[in-house]
Amino acid sequence: MGGASAVTLATALLAGVLAGSGTSTASEPSAGSGTRTTGAADERGTGSAAGAGSAASGARVGADQVRMVYERFAPPRAINPPRAFTYDRRRVPAGAGIRVLQRAGDGKTTVRVAVHGLAPRYRFGVHVHTKPCGLRPNDSGPHYQNVKDPKQPSTNPRYANPRNEVWLDFTTDAKGNGGAVSRHDWTFRRGEARSVVLHERGTHTGPGHAGQAGDRLACVSVPFAGSKKGD
Repeated sequence: MGGASAVTLATALLAGVLAGSGTSTASEPSAGSGTRTTGAADERGTGSAAGAGSAASGARVGADQVRMVYERFAPPRAINPPRAFTYDRRRVPAGAGIRVLQRAGDGKTTVRVAVHGLAPRYRFGVHVHTKPCGLRPNDSGPHYQNVKDPKQPSTNPRYANPRNEVWLDFTTDAKGNGGAVSRHDWTFRRGEARSVVLHERGTHTGPGHAGQAGDRLACVSVPFAGSKKGD
């Protein structure tokens, strides 16, 4: 699908977000200020995005900021690099798609992710990271943390948890579709949340391993809206 069609799709998807669309198949609340919802078809319309090209949109709804990115994964390349990289084409095939939606305002943030065409019936650990994607998997930096762990890499569950970070783990269905939602009572610091990374396994929560989810399989750069100044 061409660029104009992709922009049309982006506009339609964004309109759905503004209207409050989206459903979930399973709910997993977490204590404190963050909750996560996951499901194999968490966002309606995942399949309809399958034919689209790269697209991004932004809008304001009252005081809220809304951002949407839809990308297809491609192998890393230095010339004309894609916005979405796959580092493991077995589990994240080239051409598979990802959509990330963010709504931020009134001191709150909601991030939604939906994918299609990934390895079927597979559990991915998924998090927001601090830097854009790059040619190397680690270029995306560490997890974004609302309260930064003074010791890095962060494996202390006091900091590496789904309330202080944005975790979007999901399990794909038989067709390789999946999605998740994360809601928080805080907003990103401007310029410090720059990508979403898919990892090789679900996220650990125990001391010494909290936040870890194995190798980075894929990454999509996302210009997340932020309303707090950096430290």
